[in-house]
Amino acid sequence: MHTVVSVALVAGYVVGLIVVAARARTAREYAEFSIARRTLPLALIFGSLCATYVGPAFSIGFVGRGYRSGFFFLLIGLAYSLQNVLVGLLIAPKLRELKDCYTLGDAIGQKYGPRCQILAGLISVLLCTLFSAVMISAGAVVLNDVFGLPPRFSVAVVAIVTASYTAFGGLRASVITDAYHFALFALLLPGVLLYELLFHFQGGATAFWQQAMDATAHGLQATPPLEIVGFVTAFLLGETLIPPYANLALASRTTVVSRNGFILAGVFSALWFAVMISLGVVAQTVVPADTGEDYVLLTLVKATMPDAAYALLLVSLVSIVLSSLDSLLNAGAVVFTQDILRRFTVRQDSAALLAGRYSTVMIATIAAGMALFVPSVIKGLLVCYNIWAPAILPALFLGLWIRHPRPLAGILSMTVGTAVAILLQLETFVKTEVGSILPALVCSLAAYAVGHFAHGLLRRPNR
Repeated sequence: MHTVVSVALVAGYVVGLIVVAARARTAREYAEFSIARRTLPLALIFGSLCATYVGPAFSIGFVGRGYRSGFFFLLIGLAYSLQNVLVGLLIAPKLRELKDCYTLGDAIGQKYGPRCQILAGLISVLLCTLFSAVMISAGAVVLNDVFGLPPRFSVAVVAIVTASYTAFGGLRASVITDAYHFALFALLLPGVLLYELLFHFQGGATAFWQQAMDATAHGLQATPPLEIVGFVTAFLLGETLIPPYANLALASRTTVVSRNGFILAGVFSALWFAVMISLGVVAQTVVPADTGEDYVLLTLVKATMPDAAYALLLVSLVSIVLSSLDSLLNAGAVVFTQDILRRFTVRQDSAALLAGRYSTVMIATIAAGMALFVPSVIKGLLVCYNIWAPAILPALFLGLWIRHPRPLAGILSMTVGTAVAILLQLETFVKTEVGSILPALVCSLAAYAVGHFAHGLLRRPNR
């Protein structure tokens, strides 16, 4: 009975998703595919950002971390919430003000020149593919639990379903389906927490608080101070204006919509982290100690809730994964088309639209292959964070605020930041999850300074 109900609800959800995506219309122009003609209102920006923010890392992953270390990881997550509020106040409106800008690479290209745009495009496509692999892996965990499919089949189903509606509908279909996902899981998972507290947690608020504090103290003691600083840095900067978020800032109807969407979503993310961590604390009395962190939430609900409620949770988790994945696939395809292909070929609008669709499928295929090697949701995302922040953010932020940014500074910063982050990540990740972000950021900033002053010295004799 459990399997029948689960399969029926998940299948019904997929049908509903296809209907919603179909009503969003197939994109017929490249501007519609990439930035939805810059017409997205606040409700859709907020819903899409929230649906992407509270993806598997901030649901499945945070429940697992709450189970292991209590509210310690909530403190880490609040750095992420702060980042989104700051982006809304300081960065998103500036991006929206730029003209003829489809991607973050376009913004960097307008500040530093075409070579920097191509380099930023290559880095962005790489990171979108890595992020997508993590999302596909998380979706495969859920489908494996529902249907008992082998990992390869589960990965294929997640990738094919998401790529199909994203490739044809573009950003508008992605945003509308994200709002559909958001409406589902924003109600379901807090409902799960309330149910667990009312019917399965013994001892009331006092016992819950004591259990949470004990786990939090253990998490703090088990984590070295430098690693805590690395975690905070990773969550503060690691997803800052990654391509899906940048595309939403650019697609907003106005600068006010862009600003308010990020601020409101940042506030919501803080509330969501608290709910997920609380679920992890509740799970300590139910879930066996040897449970993998990506399976704590599934194990908790399977052990305590009726079959129909468990099936609804699975639907919610599928929606969480797809809402993150479709945004990443669309953003990666737009970046590849706009920042790389259109610099050399693909001049016509129809050709660019077709290239965007093929690129969506290509990125989904590569990410599906990589998903089989993702160790866990949080660890996979931390790898992405450790590369993205030093590779792009120094050049982007300084380029938006310096009046005359210099191309050599941008090239050196992105090249050195990417190379150092990857090399250090390969060496340190087996020892610590966040070992590369701080030194890589320092190297990226130092390279920017060298490029800035060297560019001035090289130009001076020609004046």
